[in-house]
Amino acid sequence: MTLDVQALRRAARQEQFLDVVSRDEAEARFRRHLRMEPLGEESVPLAAARGRVLARDVVAPLDVPGFDRASVDGFAVRADDTAAASDAQPVTLRLNSEILTPGVAPTQPVTPGTAAVIATGGMVPRGADAVIMIEQTDLLDGSPPTIELRRATAPGQYIATAGSDIARGEAVLRRGRLLTSREIGMLAAVGLADIPVWRRPRVAVFSTGDEIVAPGSPIRPGQVFDSNAAILAAAIEEAGGEPVPLGIVSDDPMALQAVLSQALAAGDMVLLSGGTSKGAGDLAYQVVARLANPGVVVHGVALKPGKPLCLAVHDGKPVVVLPGFPTSAIFTFHEFVAPVIRALAGLPAMRPETVDATLPLRIASERGRTEYVMVALLQAPEGGLLAYPTAKGSGAVTGFAQADGFFAVPALTEAVPAGTAVRVQLIGTAAATADLVVIGSHCVGLDMLIGLLERDGLNVKSLAVGSSGGLAAARRGECDVAGIHLMDPASGEYNRPFLSDALKLAPGYGRLQGVVFRPDDARFNGLPDAAAAMRIEGALMVNRNAGSGTRILIDRVLGGARPPGYSAQTKSHNAVAVAVAQGRADWGVAIQTVAAEYGLGFLPLQAEQYDFVIPAFRLDRAPVQRFLEMLRRPSTRAALRARGFEVADD
Repeated sequence: MTLDVQALRRAARQEQFLDVVSRDEAEARFRRHLRMEPLGEESVPLAAARGRVLARDVVAPLDVPGFDRASVDGFAVRADDTAAASDAQPVTLRLNSEILTPGVAPTQPVTPGTAAVIATGGMVPRGADAVIMIEQTDLLDGSPPTIELRRATAPGQYIATAGSDIARGEAVLRRGRLLTSREIGMLAAVGLADIPVWRRPRVAVFSTGDEIVAPGSPIRPGQVFDSNAAILAAAIEEAGGEPVPLGIVSDDPMALQAVLSQALAAGDMVLLSGGTSKGAGDLAYQVVARLANPGVVVHGVALKPGKPLCLAVHDGKPVVVLPGFPTSAIFTFHEFVAPVIRALAGLPAMRPETVDATLPLRIASERGRTEYVMVALLQAPEGGLLAYPTAKGSGAVTGFAQADGFFAVPALTEAVPAGTAVRVQLIGTAAATADLVVIGSHCVGLDMLIGLLERDGLNVKSLAVGSSGGLAAARRGECDVAGIHLMDPASGEYNRPFLSDALKLAPGYGRLQGVVFRPDDARFNGLPDAAAAMRIEGALMVNRNAGSGTRILIDRVLGGARPPGYSAQTKSHNAVAVAVAQGRADWGVAIQTVAAEYGLGFLPLQAEQYDFVIPAFRLDRAPVQRFLEMLRRPSTRAALRARGFEVADD
């Protein structure tokens, strides 16, 4: 293949953003060219009105109820006829010959000394001004039929008068009201079959990039499934819009231009993700930059995540190029796009819900950009809430979805100390308080245990921060359970040497750590042990993160050696397995269970114990006891053995 030096230079140049501005300045520039108001009115059938927004006040054309009606089963009477009724002197009333069930119009008035049989919802006849419950009367033998009552009734008793619910001419619902099942019932009650609502803004959505593949399609190394389109389509609906999906467009300028033109014709707004950094292959920005009147108004916002955001307007239509990474894309959508969709749909601006919390860990921040830190909210031992960072990076699909909220770190701040009070903006509705909080090392066995607990009805919140992080959280009393597999370098013993009087140990299960490699790599065949595999000259390793139990084991075996790839750190056994399976590394250390899932070769290195540390003051909590009981179940132990873990008989 001939090397195109000029193309290589262009790709390496990585042009920077036009003009990086603050979040508020970006929003102001964008909205300056938009009409933040509903797009127009349309009429929809009542059955299709749920979730829509009223475009006009709805005035009742009639009374509800439209007649005086009984609210109990009984007899329509004149209150004056019952005034003298008592146990000593009961009153007798003769029954009219009609039965007033719902939908029957009375033909006989209630005159002095008479009553009419009436059912709940029946129309009260002329002359009657009260209804007496059937339980308060006795039917007497004889002809014509008569009733006897021993209790007086008051005028209006058990009668819902005409217009007592809704009066003719009354404003039933106001313009701008979001229609839920409650409002639908009110509209039906006044007889409306067609409802005036604001038209939903149509938002054309497409993803860009040669690496993007539609879910369900075959995938090869270097490609990713298109999660952004699905996330954004759902978010558009939640914001009151109507998504118009246009699929995936390759990194081809002509194809991008064609789909952008189609999107502008089909939608009231255009939303695309990827290709906005002005770097190699970032063509979406280049195509959007050709728009006019006014065209691109913002390219680059001093935010983390979200710096590559591009905001444009074309003849009054918003055009937004979101960053390609999922967390950046959905975060910038909610910050800049959702408010515009809500305004075009006639919905009021969202009022963010916030809570006060304390940051338990020190975090570093990048100076010069406002950083939004995703957090999980946990109950603090001394009361209040802890905002536990859940950093997974802007490329993580789960970063936004699994967080309870986020807080802002000012642009000129380089670090936020532990113990700092922060104001957390909640994502969606307030998160339910977890019954059981698990912090520590990730393990597929732990995943299985959490699944069993949740099927038992427990709400479990799990944060994977490594064994050392889990142990530290347990020492601070921030979790109920910490999963750890820490080896004491001096003794080689797992977990127990790290305990204190304030911590209790619940034995978990054994795992086998070993060197994983591709089965077709002949260099690893016939080796006497895993230690020999770790010394193969020229073999590239993938390491684990500092503080993890696996990293402690690796460093103990290597001593002071630093094989090629030692600095390449990953945060899970799965990440090690993927790197080896894809050929980005030749070997790494992971547990046997994961090696089997990825079809890798495995050389045993050391059996280890994965246990659960519990703060002593949390031991008597009911959810903790349920966790321990679940660990003891024969069915749980059998399931762990089936996954390849070592579990003691007792």
